[in-house]
Amino acid sequence: MGKLKTTRWDSAEHLRNDEEVAAYVEAALEQGDPALIAHALGTVARVRGMTQIARDTGMAREALYRALSPEGNPSFSTVLRVMDALGIALTVATHPARKGSIRRRSAGPARPPRVASSRKAADR
Repeated sequence: MGKLKTTRWDSAEHLRNDEEVAAYVEAALEQGDPALIAHALGTVARVRGMTQIARDTGMAREALYRALSPEGNPSFSTVLRVMDALGIALTVATHPARKGSIRRRSAGPARPPRVASSRKAADR
């Protein structure tokens, strides 16, 4: 039996339209792994053109590559700027496993309104 030849998988080669890009990033977000999310955004940025994304975000291209690399740790503002440049919106939904788990704190007793003391009023 001959040797099995493998090739490196590159997700970027399979992102052909906006719907596929959105599904790819959404799947990364659902996993909840920050490194995977950064990698997915980096992959999409390569597809769209890293130089243009760098211009649109106001970041240096090298800094963008570093932030979106597997070793990178982009700030939340960087993630939002990249998503905006990519035309991707971040939406919020309730977590299926945690629905109904939000509890409101009781307001407690109402506080009386603050009134200027008579001494301060007399000094004026």
